This record gives sequence, structure tokens and C-alpha cells, in this order.
Amino acid sequence: MTRLTRYAQATLPTEWGTFETLVYRSPAGEEHMAIYQGELSDELAESTLVRVHSACFTGEALGSLKCDCKAQLERALQEIEREGRGVVVYLFQEGRGIGLGNKIRAYALQTQGVDTVDANRQLGFGDDERDYQDAVEILRDLGVTRVKLMTNNPLKIEALQKAGLELSQRVSIEVGRNAVNASYLDTKRDRMSHLLKEQ
Repeated sequence: MTRLTRYAQATLPTEWGTFETLVYRSPAGEEHMAIYQGELSDELAESTLVRVHSACFTGEALGSLKCDCKAQLERALQEIEREGRGVVVYLFQEGRGIGLGNKIRAYALQTQGVDTVDANRQLGFGDDERDYQDAVEILRDLGVTRVKLMTNNPLKIEALQKAGLELSQRVSIEVGRNAVNASYLDTKRDRMSHLLKEQ
């Protein structure tokens, strides 16, 4: 069932290359974006390089060292520029889907020694509240059903496969580790089954 409407499109020059952008709007007014290069139709032989990326205001706008989100977004755009073809589906699902305010509340708990999983649980949320239905709809709208998915998150892989998209390859995207976020990344690996190497 189609929920999203395309309502804005423009070419966007960035420091990583020039991309086409499409903004989608849901009936409730939520907005998501596709940032892409090249011909995306599945009529081509090769799978499309895809990053499904959730917004991170603290990391991407404020330069927070508590996560690896900004580094992952930049790497995805660099890889698409290198290949000349691919798409970032940018979903406005801040804080693994709990919203900006609750994300900051979770950060406060983390400064008291609580890890990222238990912080969410203490606030009454699941470990990861995100939904990828809109990402699947955007990819289908772009003609993409065979993907090389840039992710470390098994929930994204499962969601796309369950929706009927063909995953030809998982592309690891391990970037942005630092002294501040190392324990956060280790928690995602050890407690959320993220596909990250032991450090």
C-alpha cells in the first residue's frame, strides 16, 4: 500500500559529489529523502548500492562524538560517488526511533554508566524503535528491488528481505570509532547483534 508522495526534487552539489534529491511526505506530514546518483532501475544487471540511514541531529549537525552516524553517512555518499550509482534513503527517525528529546534523556542516563540498550529500556522504549516500511516504499518507487546494502544492522537486512527486496550483498560500513563512542559501538555489537568486528 502506497503511503508516501513525492513532492520535491532538486540537484544538490555536495563536498562528496553532486546528487539528485527527492523528498517524500507521508499523510501524517513526516518527510524522508532519497539522495542518489545514476540510473537506479533494476533493468540494469547490477544490484544498486543502498544505505538506509536514520537522521542523527547530534552527530551530523553538532559533531557529537557519541556515535558513528555522521561518518557512516559521509562514507555512504563517498561510495556512491565512487561507483557513480546508488542511493541513500534518509529517514527522519532520530535516536533509533525514540525522538530527539528522548535521545538526549538516554544520553543523560549513559553519563551515569547505563549503556545505550538499558537507557532505552529505562525510558520505556525498545532497543530499536525504527521502522523501515517507508525506506522499502522509497526504494520501490525508485525502481530498486535488488540491493547491495551498506549496513552493520541485522534488523535492516531482515526488514528489507521480509518486504521482498533481494539482498545481493551486505557492505560493511565500520567508520567513526573513537574513544568516546567505543563502548557504545561494542554494546551495539554485543547486545544488539550489529555486525561489527571485535576491537
